[in-house]
Amino acid sequence: MDGVTLRRDGHVAEIVLDRPEALNALSTSMARRLAAVCREVADDASVRAVVLSAAGEKAFCVGADLKERNSMSDEEILAQRPVFRAAFGGVLNLPQPVIAAVHGYALGGGCEFALSADMIVADESAVFGLPEVGVGLVPGGGGTQLALRKLGPGKAADLVFTGRRLGIEEALEYGLADRKVPAGTAREEALGIAQVIARNSPTAVRAAKRALRLGAGVSLEAGLDLEDNAWRTVAFSADRREGIAAFNDKRKPEWPS
Repeated sequence: MDGVTLRRDGHVAEIVLDRPEALNALSTSMARRLAAVCREVADDASVRAVVLSAAGEKAFCVGADLKERNSMSDEEILAQRPVFRAAFGGVLNLPQPVIAAVHGYALGGGCEFALSADMIVADESAVFGLPEVGVGLVPGGGGTQLALRKLGPGKAADLVFTGRRLGIEEALEYGLADRKVPAGTAREEALGIAQVIARNSPTAVRAAKRALRLGAGVSLEAGLDLEDNAWRTVAFSADRREGIAAFNDKRKPEWPS
């Protein structure tokens, strides 16, 4: 439906970029659908981890649909902007941990979707890039800021200013990709990681994600205060009581949250 499919397996949700005939290029209707799906997943307390994957064999996502944009007026492009921001923000702001399963081309907005996740699992075919300056644009889905935070200023500048592409080995060296897997197995690996995460306390995992996200770029002292707030969120929770009881009883916890 409109280029995005939502699947569920227990406590794991999979958001699939599902427009393979266009290499999963992001159209206006696809962006609207993605934002709506992210809102649905964010509001679902039963979802404990999310995988962002893509249909087809050639690409994770090649960015904005430039064929659509080529026929748009300046006013239409300006009106499209908040729709796109809602789509990228929807992925970035999911309260659950998000694992991007990347194969093939992850260019422009595709690279930005991957950077919006908490972890990037990429297979041997993955190619990353932020080529927007080559078509007279600036990365607009969070690329400059997310690359800066994940890669550091020098490597982010290299990626953004040149618009060049990184294969899987260089992406690993840069710290852009977090795990390399054999071709065709990124989705399977990402779903496996999500299932491991989903077995942990959902209250603790969400609090830990908030601390990690909010701690980026702040001083160590401020970061430790964020961590303390996260600890206090869960220390007196039903999840903490169940987790410790299950450990002592030598059984799997049954999380109440």
